[in-house]
Amino acid sequence: MTSIRRIAASLLFSTSVLCLTVPAIAQQKPGHLDEVLRQMDAASAKFQSVEANFEWDLYEKVVKQVTTQQSGTIYFRKESGKTVMGAKMVSPSVKLIEYRSGLLRLYDVPTNHLTTVRSKGDQIESFLTLGFGGSGSELMKAWTISDLGPETINGVETAKMDLVPKDPEIRKNCTHITIWVDPVRGVSLKQVFYMPSDDYRTATYTNIRYNQRVDEKPYQINTNNKTTKDEH
Repeated sequence: MTSIRRIAASLLFSTSVLCLTVPAIAQQKPGHLDEVLRQMDAASAKFQSVEANFEWDLYEKVVKQVTTQQSGTIYFRKESGKTVMGAKMVSPSVKLIEYRSGLLRLYDVPTNHLTTVRSKGDQIESFLTLGFGGSGSELMKAWTISDLGPETINGVETAKMDLVPKDPEIRKNCTHITIWVDPVRGVSLKQVFYMPSDDYRTATYTNIRYNQRVDEKPYQINTNNKTTKDEH
């Protein structure tokens, strides 16, 4: 279950505050955070979908190095006001991840094993919308936000923010999260998830296709009578 939670943490749900120190914050332009949150509110109203390439790197403090590198493609889409997500991991092995209607499913293709995790309240949704169509007002409800100022990534001016979860259950697994979000489109380019163990996972998103039609066939989970299953 640990590996499943680690995968989920970089995307969506937790694997998060006890007492890890948030980096020192430079003096920011007055009103900058308010402006960013307003931009995210406007972007959320226009957001339909995004598809991107991803890389997830897990750094483990004990060995002081990146121990797990995963890559593939991912999409987020609004459906009746809720977020639908699908991901296809291609390296180091093929896995499919789907979130829909409060249900997270992870399918390990080589072992033909399906794991299902039911969301507790809006926990998974709050992670899913971290810069993928979520509004500024939603962000404020779920997180205590520190403005770390603007930063340009791959030619895109992003707003860098550090988020501490307000939900104590989430704080057990994720101390805080730093995100770099393009507030005009409501899309994250980078996220770093910090865990109580001092391990952290970095997620980067490139080749972003915004509000374009998503072909969901490559992301579909197809099980058979030999598929093993477990639920949490």
